Amino acid sequence: MRGCVHRPIIGSHYTRRMPTVTPDYAALASEIKRWAQELGFAEAGISGVALGQDEQHLLSWLEDGYHGDMEYMQRHGTRRSRPDELEPGTLRVISVRMDYLPPGTQHAWDVINDAEAGYVARYALGRDYHKLMRNRLQKLAERIRGAIGEFGYRAYVDSAPVLEKALARNAGLGWIGKHTVLINRQAGSYFFLGELYTNLPLPIDAPASAHCGSCRKCIDICPTQAIVAPYRLDARRCISYLTIELKGSIPEELRAPMGNRIFGCDDCQLICPWNKFAQDATEPDFAPRHSLDGAKLVELFGWSEEEFLKRTEGMAIRRTGYEGWLRNIAVALGNAPSSAIVQTALLARAEHPSAMVREHVAWALARHELLPPSHA
Repeated sequence: MRGCVHRPIIGSHYTRRMPTVTPDYAALASEIKRWAQELGFAEAGISGVALGQDEQHLLSWLEDGYHGDMEYMQRHGTRRSRPDELEPGTLRVISVRMDYLPPGTQHAWDVINDAEAGYVARYALGRDYHKLMRNRLQKLAERIRGAIGEFGYRAYVDSAPVLEKALARNAGLGWIGKHTVLINRQAGSYFFLGELYTNLPLPIDAPASAHCGSCRKCIDICPTQAIVAPYRLDARRCISYLTIELKGSIPEELRAPMGNRIFGCDDCQLICPWNKFAQDATEPDFAPRHSLDGAKLVELFGWSEEEFLKRTEGMAIRRTGYEGWLRNIAVALGNAPSSAIVQTALLARAEHPSAMVREHVAWALARHELLPPSHA
């Protein structure tokens, strides 16, 4: 799972007004898809707002407590699965996707297999996609308005309770795999999603069919066994949740399986056969910053809070916070081969002001058969 945070909405212009002259909606739908590609999206599709079966799946998932500390998932109720309840008057959802895999990035498996390096999910290596995609969606809305006049719309990119994967599937952009990530037959799964809710009665696209078959590679490879059944993810065990959404202590039994993954996890995507079709990102801002596609753990652990804030400005990594960053790296250093440089780095943080950081450093030191000074 990629982390989700609800942000203030920009690019909003919801009105019940309809165009004064009825457009050719079929022609408009074709133009919207063309404009979307011109704006840098890989693909766009259009769906209706009926998500009844997905709503039942969501409610069952929440009832099982798989959302962990993400209480906002439950607080939003059915607004997530009923677009016209979230935004009254919504008739259609224009879903878009944008490829994010930066070309020239260090190979993911090489980094994961280097226990002295820190693994950052490939989506988070460069600029945070939220604002970039919302701005592009706003431009798409402006092109529509330029063609037909005023209409109702609202742009979302993880900015509200939206079942983005179900909507994208219904718009023909891909199917939801057993790991709960959207998969496209021509592009794998390394892409972001965004939506434009609208009151325009556009023709809808055919939903994508599923093509996972009997494959269960994503289930078997998950380091923490977070995919508890096909299409069923227990976020409380997911490394993306543990390193990003969770603000407290990481359960001890999950620390060793995390390996060197310090922000997110891609294993279920890396093993997916469909990602042999993955497309490189065309957006230069998604290129890795500060060599984060394979930087050494000791170097990253040495960042001061000022350095962390400066170097992660405009990046998704900022969301874990400085204490979370140190917590995650402490776990990875606990899993790294024992060496003088690793031990020295951990001992330097043993008396950190944060109790959470101290706890994880102590765990890591114990893994290297050392104790922090206060326990010596």
